[in-house]
Order: sequence, then C-alpha cells, then structure tokens
Amino acid sequence: MESGTVTFTLMEMFRLGGVFMWPLLAFSIVTITIGIERLIYLLYHNLKVDDLGAKVSEILAARDYQRAKDYLSAQTERRMGARILLALVNRATPVAGKAFSEHHVERAVETEAMICINSLEKGFNFLVALGSLSPLTGFLGTVSGMIGAFKSIAEATEVNAQIVANGIYEALITTVCGLVIAIVAMIFHSVFTHMVDNFTSGVEKICSDLIADIAIQEEK
Repeated sequence: MESGTVTFTLMEMFRLGGVFMWPLLAFSIVTITIGIERLIYLLYHNLKVDDLGAKVSEILAARDYQRAKDYLSAQTERRMGARILLALVNRATPVAGKAFSEHHVERAVETEAMICINSLEKGFNFLVALGSLSPLTGFLGTVSGMIGAFKSIAEATEVNAQIVANGIYEALITTVCGLVIAIVAMIFHSVFTHMVDNFTSGVEKICSDLIADIAIQEEK
C-alpha cells in the first residue's frame, strides 16, 4: 500500500474474483487459442483470388485447359481460391461427345466452395459461444459476490466497508473479466468473418465470369 492506494497482482485479483474466475480463465485460454490458430490458418491459406482469376481467364482464352489445371494445381496447398477454380476447370474441360453443361460446372464449384468455406470457418461458432457465455459467467460471479456481501452485512454487528469489500471485489472483477473475454472473442469473430465473406464474394464473381466466358467459347 502506498499513499492510500491499494495495488493487486494478477494472482491476487484472480483469488478475489472467487470460484467463477476458473471458468473465465478457461474461456480466455480457449478464446486466445482459437483466435491465434484461425488467424494463422487464414493468413497461411492466402485468400486473394483476383490474381488467380485473371491468370486463369488469360489461359482459358487460349482454350488451354491443361495449362490452367497445372497452374492451379501448383497453388492449391496454400490457396483456397485455387482449389475452387481447379474444380471449375476440371468440370468445364471439353470431353469428346459431351456437351458443356453450365449447371454441372456450377454444382462442382458450389460443392468445392462449401468444403473450403467450412474449413475456413472452423471455430467460428466457438467464438460466438464464448462471446455469449463469458459475460453471463461474469454476471453470475457478480450475483455470487453480491450475495456474499449481503451475507456479511447480515452477520455483522457493525457495518463498514471492509465487511463487504470481498463480495464487491468478486462482483466487479468477474464482470470485467467476462466482458473483456467477450469483447476479444467478438473482435476475432468479426475480423475473421469479414475475411471469409470477402473471399466468398470474390470467388463467386470470378467463377461466374469464367463460366460465362467458357460458355461463350463453347458456342463458337
């Protein structure tokens, strides 16, 4: 204590927060773990698609489907967009005696896109759940702390601030921790969802353009 100011270490704050700090600690670890893992995963699987679309369009303008396949196959390990475009090119490749089917190409693209997007969105539901459960757990700690504070008042013959201090500490600390965890979880979720949404809209536009170009070429 210095000049009337009380300071606490993290361990002391954790102890004052009471039993509900344990689930909050678990929630915080899971939130940070999922957030870091998803960030690394999304950055590793380069979600840019404009350059892929431009290159494939250029190759297909010369009707060189095999070259387009080779180009996209070399990119599939780290680029989700390449996997979807490869499914498009594979299904659109002309086969002797078989007419080009725009519907079948779109189905192939939708199936591969769904697989890729589901892979990108793994863990998103957990972030939403943690964003909801953390403040509720914090508020539960608040109620527990206030119950403890009123119990101390009821049992005391003389009421002073120190009697209710522990209960109020528990109430406020758990509330703050729960809200902080929820904010972090929702920030992660919002940023990641924005990244995936941009990827999805970009892929939809490029695939639509490529299918239209291929259909025009097949009609000639």
